[in-house]
Amino acid sequence: MTAQGAIHDTKNWTDFKLIEYPLKTAEDHDIDVNIENCGVCGSDVHTITGGWGDVMLPAVVGHEIIGRVTKVGPKASSEFKVGQLVGVGAQVGSCTKCPDCTANNEQYCSHGVFTYNHKYPNGDRTMGGYADKIRVHENFVFAIPEGIEGKHAAPLMCAGLTVYSPLVRNGCGPGKKVGIVGIGGLGHIALQFAAALGAEVYALTHSLKKKDDILKMGVADEEHIIVTNGEENFQDKFYHQLDLILSTVDNTEGLPLDKLARILVVNGRLVTVGLPSGDATLPIHARSFMGNGCLFSSSLLGSKKEANEMLELAAAKGVKPWIQELNMSQAGEAVQGLYDGKVRYRYVLHNDIPKKN
Repeated sequence: MTAQGAIHDTKNWTDFKLIEYPLKTAEDHDIDVNIENCGVCGSDVHTITGGWGDVMLPAVVGHEIIGRVTKVGPKASSEFKVGQLVGVGAQVGSCTKCPDCTANNEQYCSHGVFTYNHKYPNGDRTMGGYADKIRVHENFVFAIPEGIEGKHAAPLMCAGLTVYSPLVRNGCGPGKKVGIVGIGGLGHIALQFAAALGAEVYALTHSLKKKDDILKMGVADEEHIIVTNGEENFQDKFYHQLDLILSTVDNTEGLPLDKLARILVVNGRLVTVGLPSGDATLPIHARSFMGNGCLFSSSLLGSKKEANEMLELAAAKGVKPWIQELNMSQAGEAVQGLYDGKVRYRYVLHNDIPKKN
């Protein structure tokens, strides 16, 4: 198998090279996929820069994968057919038998396997989506509904599911006021899903630079945009008003979590899905929760059940990531652009890997 996206040195993390490697050992429930698109996630940059720790080199990243089924394992369900458009996200394995797996919480399985920089129980390495092929257990392959183009489905595989799961698990819906912190790759999708679920949506952002974009993403008007920088007491105007706040920010420096907590209603919820590099910690004190008894938590990815529901909602309500398109041969440009904060709002790579004779 040929893959585009291998790094050989985390100090030269934009230097991608074409390598060949074997697919995972075939099993009865596996689905083989020819990759057409792959979104570029902040996790990719954290990994290839070494920001999240050691990397097994060479590494092929990418976990917002879209492609066509080329082979269906002999014991796989009838859900999948050769030629079908499918997606793969940030998880490719779990034990399938534990209480978490059997309760549609497989993303929390203690034996979970991530899409890259990880190993299967048999020792096979996982390689991601900056590639031309991938083989994955059917439990972690998602059928893409008609009405969603592959290039727009790609960011939903990680960014979309990562925000959709905590939104629905924390009651986002009609009659609820929901705030989204950080209007980037995850946040711009979170705004759209919160609106699609029927909530009154607020955007919490550093400035009004993205105002015009935000007002096209599910936010009703400028009164629903909360500027957190340069406004020392921004929380006063919205004191005890929001039911749920979802933070998508992965840079904890200057993140005003104590003030965000005060915006929540009594027993409101503050959920973070942003993962910073290194050993950075969240700047918050226990007393910040006492004024309203609010709850603070995090979330990891989402289940297959939630992924299928998310995709159906996206198709029905027109939820569509805002993307910039590049080829896989431009992967270095894409990760550098993401690192520099230049993307609006998600890079999606098209497979231009030369076919082997």
